[in-house]
Amino acid sequence: MTMAIKQELQNALTTAMKARDEDTKRTLRLVMSVIKLMEVEKGGQIDDGQILGILQKEIKTRHDMIAEARRADRVDLLEVAEKEITILNRFLPKQIDPEELTILAKETIKELGATHIRDMGEVMKNLMPKIAGRASGKLASEIVRDILKD
Repeated sequence: MTMAIKQELQNALTTAMKARDEDTKRTLRLVMSVIKLMEVEKGGQIDDGQILGILQKEIKTRHDMIAEARRADRVDLLEVAEKEITILNRFLPKQIDPEELTILAKETIKELGATHIRDMGEVMKNLMPKIAGRASGKLASEIVRDILKD
């Protein structure tokens, strides 16, 4: 399973280059450079989980760009960021819905015997690998916080 996403990204980049798809080419080159940088920092190959993390971070960056573009009334930047999010989402696993995420969070909380909001860090540490790439950490933390508040 290791390296499957990286290979998929590389294949898509090659296809985009052949098709002269500039948006996809630009976006995937950026992601591949981030992956290569991380591999240099780690001193070796990174696994699919880390690549999914990179993809999610890049999507979050694009969402931040969209918010900034709206504030600056820059429709051109807005459209570019939305295209890039669409391109990056193709490489993420199907996102889980909030109800399924809530069930996973409750199971994790029960496994750990967590009862207070101060246990949130431990719950998140155990929950995030279960949802790798299928839900944002922000959504997961909101759900865990709501459950632990009760």
